[in-house]
Amino acid sequence: MCNLYTIRKTGQELAALFDATTVAAVDGPGDIYPKGLAPVVRAADGSRILEPMRWGFPPPPQGRAPVTNIRNLASPFWRNALHKPAQRCLVPVERFCEWEGDAGRKIKRWFSLPSRPVFAFAGLWRPTATGPAFAFLTCDPNPLVAPIHPKAMPVILDEADHDRWLSGAVDDACALALPYPSQLMRVG
Repeated sequence: MCNLYTIRKTGQELAALFDATTVAAVDGPGDIYPKGLAPVVRAADGSRILEPMRWGFPPPPQGRAPVTNIRNLASPFWRNALHKPAQRCLVPVERFCEWEGDAGRKIKRWFSLPSRPVFAFAGLWRPTATGPAFAFLTCDPNPLVAPIHPKAMPVILDEADHDRWLSGAVDDACALALPYPSQLMRVG
């Protein structure tokens, strides 16, 4: 599952790309790993806000590690947040990584969208005792991702679907959890 992605744009660049205002310093730090701070866009009071959030929801009682990927949209762990548009977010991304190979000899395979230098994953966020945290949705992999990671890929949103994800009814928003067209992606 995707546990590494990159965003290098400045907060000012991201705010312009996502029609958002910033509430804190949010320059893209480069490679983002679980538990790292990253820029995230959320809706509030009819506008968009760009702010830093920690990647990974606190785990459920039986879990040990932060939950970074959302696969089962029917799970009670996610249902409450999915039904609240205010808890949906956009996660700006330039490329994401899936690992290929055997343990000890794994290599990074980076996926990007040549026509969109910055795109967004569909995400959920929530406040926590240590500040806001986010995770992003995954879905079945497309034919480009599947040979490298057959279980899942992140949900990549078309720009035209950003508002639908951030403010749409839950069924309409969840309908966006589909594999992105492989012909529009590149792997390197």
